[in-house]
Amino acid sequence: MEQRDSAGSSGQAAPRSAAARGCRQRPGPLALVPGLCLALALSDPAWALPTPPAPRHRLVHELIRSRELLAAANASLHRVKLGTLGFECTLEEVDLEDITKNQMNTITACTSEDPVTGNCPVLERSTFDMSKCLQGIHKDLNAYRAELKNFNDQEVLATIDEMMKALKTSSGSAPQPSAGTGLDSFKGRMRLCSILHAFQIRTVTIDRMMNYLTSLESAL
Repeated sequence: MEQRDSAGSSGQAAPRSAAARGCRQRPGPLALVPGLCLALALSDPAWALPTPPAPRHRLVHELIRSRELLAAANASLHRVKLGTLGFECTLEEVDLEDITKNQMNTITACTSEDPVTGNCPVLERSTFDMSKCLQGIHKDLNAYRAELKNFNDQEVLATIDEMMKALKTSSGSAPQPSAGTGLDSFKGRMRLCSILHAFQIRTVTIDRMMNYLTSLESAL
């Protein structure tokens, strides 16, 4: 599980914190634990991201879009928590599902596996690839947009579209079209609740990653 709070991004990060070093993969609601490890690492002010190659374009616009995306995800989740799905949509009620686990995503594209813990992602200077990282973010957004299209939250869909345009990166081969998460059945609404929580958590990670990339780019 990735970090759940929606606090703003800090400007520095630290080599693996004690919390990050202690992360271990567990089933069920903690299926997104690698993202939590990454968020813990990114939020520790004593560590700096590896210096990436000189970027081809400025990332300020992408950072602005990532903040808008996070705000839209928070607002959407707040609305469904008020009961629009017919039940209380909380993390305690659902098992988080990472719909991007079998494809390139923000976690796999921007980090490598920690050789010490075996599952907590770390940022390696020698292997960091900014283009690949941005492509992973793009693939995340593409996957979540396909799942959320039936939810018909136009603010969320629009901010996803704007972020994808801002990234200006190819997502590679097009994924198979998704029917989206249906809302006709209780099971479908439960799954939507799960995906909305996972999406909000992923937007926190994306926003923090864009913040660090922008800070590094500004320092070049």
